[in-house]
Amino acid sequence: MKKVIILISIAIATIFALNSCYYDIESQLYPVGSANCDTTNITYSTTVRSILQTYSCLGCHSGSGASGGNIILDNYNSVKTYALNGKLYGSISHASGYVAMPSGGNKMSPCNIIKIKKWIDLGMLNN
Repeated sequence: MKKVIILISIAIATIFALNSCYYDIESQLYPVGSANCDTTNITYSTTVRSILQTYSCLGCHSGSGASGGNIILDNYNSVKTYALNGKLYGSISHASGYVAMPSGGNKMSPCNIIKIKKWIDLGMLNN
């Protein structure tokens, strides 16, 4: 009788455990900084380019002799190229498989990452 009760208890616990599994990733559901991040009027010229300048991206990623792996980010067409292939967002969000940027520096603020992602999601307009 004791063995039957233990087996029933284990079966019930297993059913509850399987039904309560939750696989959503918290950081994707509730991005840090998104509540206070103004994503209205996101433009390349006033938002994206300003963020790249603020984080000194252009120090390494500009001009013909760019020291940052020959990745140029000092003009719209180049930034769009890296946005299209996923490297821009992958690098600034420190996603697995990408070189984390800024190199040797602090990660961009969550709000600035969200703004760049929003610009990408809106079609990477040259505005």
